[in-house]
Amino acid sequence: MRLTGPMRLIISFAALFLSVILLQLSSGGVGPIDVLSGTALGFSRQEIGLLGSAHFLGFFIGCWWAPRLMGSVGHSRAFAAFTATGAIGLLAHMLVIDPYAWALMRVASGLCVAGCYTVIEAWLQAKVTNETRGRTMGVYRVVDMTGSLGAQLIVGILAPASYVSYNILAIGCCAALLPLTLTTIKQPETPASPRLRPRLAFTRSPLAVAGVIVAALSSASFRMVGPIYGQEVGLNAAQIAWFLTAFVLGGALAQLPIGWLADKFDRRWVLIWLSGAAILSCGVTMLSAGTGTLGIMLSAGLFGLTTFPIYSVAAAHAHDFASSEERVELSAALMFWFATGAIFAPYVASVLIENYGPAALFAMVSVGHAGLVVFGLARMRARPTQATRTPYVYAPRTSFTIGRLLRKDRDAKGPPAPQRD
Repeated sequence: MRLTGPMRLIISFAALFLSVILLQLSSGGVGPIDVLSGTALGFSRQEIGLLGSAHFLGFFIGCWWAPRLMGSVGHSRAFAAFTATGAIGLLAHMLVIDPYAWALMRVASGLCVAGCYTVIEAWLQAKVTNETRGRTMGVYRVVDMTGSLGAQLIVGILAPASYVSYNILAIGCCAALLPLTLTTIKQPETPASPRLRPRLAFTRSPLAVAGVIVAALSSASFRMVGPIYGQEVGLNAAQIAWFLTAFVLGGALAQLPIGWLADKFDRRWVLIWLSGAAILSCGVTMLSAGTGTLGIMLSAGLFGLTTFPIYSVAAAHAHDFASSEERVELSAALMFWFATGAIFAPYVASVLIENYGPAALFAMVSVGHAGLVVFGLARMRARPTQATRTPYVYAPRTSFTIGRLLRKDRDAKGPPAPQRD
């Protein structure tokens, strides 16, 4: 069978997509295994939470620095530098048993994730055409989500506080180098890095900024501190892996129905009802602690179902008030606020768990969503929604440059929006 030009192009991206999967398996697995290892080594809850916050600090630095490094040395060399940084951070774990040293190593892993995704997305943006963009982005989203699911499951087979476990994750990080550096695709020209204007998000939609911060509060605290909750309610390592997987799977299943609702109804109401459902799912999760393993897993899936789509809905609402020329910088501004919230969320959650028990994690998330409900209702009184809106787009939280890949999708004319009464 003869392949068409667009199909050949998508297949040529297989090297990039394979790098994404290997990166996800490596970087996605280090958070949970650090929690289990830190507990086994006697780290306090606050020290374990600090590791999660350090990861997002490195992620923030990487998002800002990666486009500039890529402009200086090119795509392949920048990718090699970031993967080497991540591998060093992983391998050094069992050489120095100290929570603050581990925090520096987690900064390296966060830097690796942001830098590598920036390179991959810049490469994709330079090679896709209008005809192949939709299919390429569809495959990219599926690959990213599949890698994330696999990363949670791998935790169940890695022994905590073991050099072998961190060595396996480092091998995955190093292996991500091979597909991209050996690909025959010509290295593209380096795009100009987007200006980082956090205030732009506020001027377009204060509610969207609140939404992405609450999304960070939910996802960052759960993915980085959730294993502590799992241990406290009696789950073993394999069960914690499925607990985290249920969260990601619930978020993946939510994308289509929530996207349909966000395109059909006022997005502020969708955010408000999602936050209300998130508060309910937090209550269900706290009550499920004594119902057995199945109940805990189902509650984690429900939590992911209600919290995971909030970032994309908030981003879509912000882009309703932006021009096409602002989309790349607005996406970067929203990622800035997400990363800022994600830096603080794991540490705060761990302190609350240390002082008030495991249920405090979901109590904190509930308070955040309650605040979003109140703020959303207040914003509905401030101005009407847009009559014409951008289509809902599932927005991966990967780099400041993701907006370039999504701009064409957002520029497509969306369905007419209902007017506020």
